[in-house]
Amino acid sequence: MFLGAGLTVKFVMIMLLGISLTSWYIVFQKFSLYKQARIESEEFLEAFWQSKNLSEALRFANNLSLCPEANIFRTGYHELQKLGKTTSGSRSADETLETRLAGMEPLKRALRKAENLESTRLSQSLPFLATAGSTAPFIGLFGTVWGIMTSFHEIGMRGSASLAVVAPGVSEALVVTAAGLAVAIPAVVFYNYYSNQMAEIESRMHSFSVDFLNLVERDFISRQG
Repeated sequence: MFLGAGLTVKFVMIMLLGISLTSWYIVFQKFSLYKQARIESEEFLEAFWQSKNLSEALRFANNLSLCPEANIFRTGYHELQKLGKTTSGSRSADETLETRLAGMEPLKRALRKAENLESTRLSQSLPFLATAGSTAPFIGLFGTVWGIMTSFHEIGMRGSASLAVVAPGVSEALVVTAAGLAVAIPAVVFYNYYSNQMAEIESRMHSFSVDFLNLVERDFISRQG
């Protein structure tokens, strides 16, 4: 059926095949990535809350490259080191606690930036699934319309409208629509699934950033007291 189709229909089928292969590659790649990230996140959070100090947590975080919380913590730790050097050199006697806490704003910005970077890294390629899910049916429909136009053209050339003349061309055209749906349905399903996964990951990242910032501020206040 594919070999007997016209050049345009063949091109549409090859395009749908390429979109399908790319979509399934993204599906399996994201499944492996999110699974490993979830495992590393559980390990890091357990080690983080059991660590005696931030340096010990940093040593553990350096071994986890896929954990978003570990990457956020490393960014926050290095920014905290810079902040400590800056405040130690410019601290005055009449500086209030509120003023010193306000000086931690660079740390907050660094944590927010790290969250955005991790969200971008983990959600990369997901828009392709959304694009495939929305465009594949229309690509298949285009191939179907073109195939039916070709069939009617052949009917006009032969001067016969019998079922034997019409059926092969119409069936070939409808296969393209089925192929478009076969590409689109899994893409939409997995896009929605991984979007929910990303929402959970982003929620955990934000919760960790808030906990880390509160921990730093409490330690800062206790040292000032």
